[in-house]
Amino acid sequence: MNAQPRHPEPDESPSAHLELLRLLEQHPEYSQRQLAVALGVSLGKTHYLLKALLGKGWVKAQNFQRSDHKLGYLYVLTPQGVRQRLQLTKSFLVRKEREYQMLKDQIVLLREELAAQTEEQS
Repeated sequence: MNAQPRHPEPDESPSAHLELLRLLEQHPEYSQRQLAVALGVSLGKTHYLLKALLGKGWVKAQNFQRSDHKLGYLYVLTPQGVRQRLQLTKSFLVRKEREYQMLKDQIVLLREELAAQTEEQS
């Protein structure tokens, strides 16, 4: 049997992992449903992302007793998860700063173009 090469799903993007890691760091007590609402994604996508982080060893799930006498989970970042969150944050920031600079450059060019066209029409 030939295995097809596995292509990363869009849900596996570093920014999706970063968002979830940051949210879990702030709210380890959130249920998957609460995480989904906070992230603005489906419950299925949240489960998929969380499972990926658990599989990578970046997050661990610990049982705890909820106030309504049901068991829940605390999703706690592991030391490796904290390091990964920092690395993803750095990479994200570098990418966004590059995009920001490109947008600033584009705005300057568009303003110059507009000014030149306005002068021609005067």
